[in-house]
Amino acid sequence: MSSRIVVLISGSGSNLQAIIDASIATDYPGEVVGVISNNPEAYGLTRASNANIANLALSHKDFDCRENYDQALMTKIDKFNPDVIVLAGFMRILTPAFVQHYQGKLLNIHPSLLPKYQGLNTHQRSIDAGDKEHGVSVHFVTEELDGGPVILQAKVPIFEGDVSDDLAERVHEQEHRIYPLVVKWLCQKRLTMFKDADHEQAILDGKVLATSGYANDE
Repeated sequence: MSSRIVVLISGSGSNLQAIIDASIATDYPGEVVGVISNNPEAYGLTRASNANIANLALSHKDFDCRENYDQALMTKIDKFNPDVIVLAGFMRILTPAFVQHYQGKLLNIHPSLLPKYQGLNTHQRSIDAGDKEHGVSVHFVTEELDGGPVILQAKVPIFEGDVSDDLAERVHEQEHRIYPLVVKWLCQKRLTMFKDADHEQAILDGKVLATSGYANDE
């Protein structure tokens, strides 16, 4: 039986599209059953409609606090009975209650080689620092912003004269490659998160992953 995937978005939904495209394959172990956006104008909702996927907008502007919004969002998500929840450009800081509710099921993609450059404006920060490479990380979501255990990273070069948009385009290409793969691992139950009082770890095929995630040469 296919795992049930719910995707949360705020914008264009290019990573959503990459996951939808991957899930069409007959051997893909998951199906996108719902798409939710905090932005009613998000183009990703149109992508979902075009793929005949149930979708809805739940605007955070209709709620007086973050806790009430997240509680309403959990109610909407749970109606889909999901196995996997994917943050794909969902521009919200999540409450601890939300994160705990979906612990081990909740993935995010972040445009940097974590733990470097948590937060926003990662491409420009990497250029300003004089880095030679940049990249993207898929990680489990924990209560620490962009701080959950990394599962997989992809690196891109930074060339002399690059501006933020150049780097963003290069990173997006890699995002669309690695995010559907990590979602697949979680759908297959090959990927889990271990958590105790001191730390969290990503585990793939029974092996604890390094702090930078899975590497082909391991």
